[in-house]
Amino acid sequence: MTAFQFGFMTRAQYRRDEDIPARFTELMEQVRLAEKLGFVSFVKGQHFSSDPFYEFQQMPLLARAMAEAPSLRLVTGVSLLTLHKPLDIAEQMATLDLMSGGKAVFGCALGYRDVEYKAFGVKRGEGGKRFEENLEAIKQLFTGGPVTMKGSHFELDEARLSVPLMREGGPPIWIGANADVAIQRAARMGDCWYISAHHRLDTLERQIDLYKRELDAVGKPFPAEMPFRRETFVADSREQAIEMVRPHLGLKYNAYHQWGQDKVMPKGDDDLGQDFDDLMRNRFILGSSDEVAEEIIECHRRLGVNHMIVSLQWPGMPQSMTLEAMHRFAEEVFPRVRAGI
Repeated sequence: MTAFQFGFMTRAQYRRDEDIPARFTELMEQVRLAEKLGFVSFVKGQHFSSDPFYEFQQMPLLARAMAEAPSLRLVTGVSLLTLHKPLDIAEQMATLDLMSGGKAVFGCALGYRDVEYKAFGVKRGEGGKRFEENLEAIKQLFTGGPVTMKGSHFELDEARLSVPLMREGGPPIWIGANADVAIQRAARMGDCWYISAHHRLDTLERQIDLYKRELDAVGKPFPAEMPFRRETFVADSREQAIEMVRPHLGLKYNAYHQWGQDKVMPKGDDDLGQDFDDLMRNRFILGSSDEVAEEIIECHRRLGVNHMIVSLQWPGMPQSMTLEAMHRFAEEVFPRVRAGI
């Protein structure tokens, strides 16, 4: 296992009454600060038609962040691979990896929203098959040689990447997964399972056992790098942290509920529309530095994770609040976690 590390994740989603050019300037300030504070990675998710929010798109934002903070690893966390064609995504990832000096990580998942599936011509029920075909094609393209492969929605005829690969096998592949069957797929096809922020810890503990069993079944070791994402905030007390993030984190999870995120979550942990006080239990890490560090150490102990992707900013949150949260997390939580592991 590698040493415990921390990454900084942005959704880059904002309320529609916000000054979006100003938010972009602020986001680049966050990226520079993340590098300065010792975060090792910058992570950006992907959605399209993101009502009720505005959202910056993944690949151009990661490329710009590379120029702002060149030491950070750049993670597509996640690319909605089901919606795309494999040669396009493989070329983009290989280019990002080359431009960053080998710092790109390819995080991918199926997606779940009807508006996205319809816009990209994906029928309900075929997402899993398309994802697996796309990922297999990308893995073959990442070998560097010409690839001939016919899928249900693409055909590669002696296709090869337009840029040289920075490393054998291409960028690492993190697979985001919510449902049990998707976690088994992550074990079979990915370098690791990129653990969701949405699940309660008890759900993740059950699912990590499922993941380990599937790894054993296919003869793969537990990953040296095991990333997980949590919604996190540090304040003087748990009560203060909850009240500070409630309007912003609550707005984000209300949108998840409206989008249908909970429909693809496991039974018993599939209601993101519940009251915030119920929603946050065993799901969000909110509190004082000591409380937050203790919960992260508990995640490490119970799940075996060692790369925490931190979400510290949500729609409508003031920049001053985000920057203060980043400072407190890095300066107060980093050392407590590392001392306790």
